[in-house]
Amino acid sequence: MNRLEGKVAVVTGAAQGIGATYAKALAGEGARVVITDIDDCSLTAKAIADSYQGAEVLALRTDVTNEKACEEMVRATVARFGRLDILVPNAALFGKLGYKGFEDIPVSEFDAVMAVNIKGPWLCIKAATPQMKKQNYGKIVNIASGTLFKGSPNLLHYVSSKGAVLAMTRSLSRELGDYGIRVNSLAPGLTMSEAVIAQDVDHHDAHQRTVNSRALKREQMPDDLVGALLFLASPDSDFMTGQCMVVDGGSVNH
Repeated sequence: MNRLEGKVAVVTGAAQGIGATYAKALAGEGARVVITDIDDCSLTAKAIADSYQGAEVLALRTDVTNEKACEEMVRATVARFGRLDILVPNAALFGKLGYKGFEDIPVSEFDAVMAVNIKGPWLCIKAATPQMKKQNYGKIVNIASGTLFKGSPNLLHYVSSKGAVLAMTRSLSRELGDYGIRVNSLAPGLTMSEAVIAQDVDHHDAHQRTVNSRALKREQMPDDLVGALLFLASPDSDFMTGQCMVVDGGSVNH
């Protein structure tokens, strides 16, 4: 359909997993895509190039907890493509955290989750919005989580960070609306990314309880998020801002 023809999208945390799926989907709709991660994004770049003839991709390394790095990410994007229309600040800590009671979370781990999951999106948005303001148009798709609506136990730092992402989305929508910038969030359920599949050996029972809580009782795959992401990134949602779309098979009614 090429709904995003001529648009430029940045996806953080795109070296693998759900972020890589987001990047491929945006490229498939005609966007020029900047993929960035603290890890090497070359495999995602190759997958996009192999899947879509003529796709334009820029792969970067970015530590989203570093303000200068986020500013350089945007500078490189605009230098290469001349604009920035869509930002998906997807980078987050989750898959390797493990389940533990709140008393057992090390302070260092709590701080790391907050730095990546809250400060990271804020710094990316802070860096991206000056260019979007110049264009009087932009789409920011924050990544929340269905867990924040459940108060899921044994992941206090992660659930709290995603609650903050939702609050950030609502506040930013008010601050940026006059500039034509739409800010929404996408809230996945437990999704079988590479990291979660590896985690399933130790947490299979907890993962199965999540499946059992759904109206649609099956595992959620990264591709299940593509339709909602493209809707929020495209002109289809131009009169929508400050909202949260939950895609979790009906575990949460929101």
